[in-house]
Amino acid sequence: MKMCVMSLATLALLSCAGPGPARLMEGGGADRQQVVARGFVLPGESRTFSVDYVGKVSEIPAGTKKLRVWLPVPQDTTVQTIRNLSFSRPARVGCEPKYGNAIACWELENPGGTFEVAMKFECTRLEIRTDLALLKSEGQDPDDSFSVFKKADRLVLVDAEMKKLSDEIVRGKTGALEKGRAIYDHVVAKMTYDKNHAGWGLGSTEHACRVGKGNCTDFHALFNSLCRAQGIASGFEIGLYLPYQRKSEEKLGGYHCWAFFRVPGKTWVPVDCSEASRFGDRREFFFGGHTSNRVTLSTGRDIILEPAQSGEPLNYFLNPYAEADGKPVKTEKTWSYKDLN
Repeated sequence: MKMCVMSLATLALLSCAGPGPARLMEGGGADRQQVVARGFVLPGESRTFSVDYVGKVSEIPAGTKKLRVWLPVPQDTTVQTIRNLSFSRPARVGCEPKYGNAIACWELENPGGTFEVAMKFECTRLEIRTDLALLKSEGQDPDDSFSVFKKADRLVLVDAEMKKLSDEIVRGKTGALEKGRAIYDHVVAKMTYDKNHAGWGLGSTEHACRVGKGNCTDFHALFNSLCRAQGIASGFEIGLYLPYQRKSEEKLGGYHCWAFFRVPGKTWVPVDCSEASRFGDRREFFFGGHTSNRVTLSTGRDIILEPAQSGEPLNYFLNPYAEADGKPVKTEKTWSYKDLN
């Protein structure tokens, strides 16, 4: 399959009119992103791997006049470097305004029965180990900064009930770091990692509170809600998750999501509540730490694509999304990776 190679410089030109992918680096217009400042990160390991991601629409309705398909596109950040990004079909790459996610889109007239596109890239991902001692005192952010990470999403509630619960959890704590730790401990203690029930995987605060179990999306929806109820900026990333054990090649892998909260004037602090629940011996690490076996594909919830879809905002953006004549259609994704170091 012939691939259309697109450099990050080209991606920048094709994306937002404002800062392109470099905005995810320190000092690069980070108001819509959870940028980890390198000055607060301890030395850690790194992992370099290649990814083949294939999106497919297997059943395009007969008579479809226009098919549109979107894929999330990984970008450079302070902890992630993307190289040799390519697509099997020439892509239009844009940048949605809410979080600055890069998005590839294809539009086909009279598309026929199926559609398939492959995206390939190499990623070097750094382990994050936050030097928490440097965050015991905090600075100040402008009052209107990071507002997208302080508001409710459709399924991430920030209401009177969340405020009451959050106040109880952080009672006696001062500052974002202490409050963030209290909220983290509450979520890890309250939630059970369990996908054997209806309603898991939507990232619903209500579901997390009512059922007390779910997957990474449910854990981190609750974490985001409780932080935001305290006025602490907190958000969500989602992407591909490699097995911990390095292998030369792995055909199948899962997805994962994780969270951050903001220490004003300093940095974003990573947390991984669901991994702390699954691997109790690493509970301390996952407050302020993220492993290197992941690649971020998108940030945030309730996403309006670029160009905008006709349907509802996406709960989160990991899988291909497609519309036939403006109506959502089922998509599939497969992916594989190969370790390069």
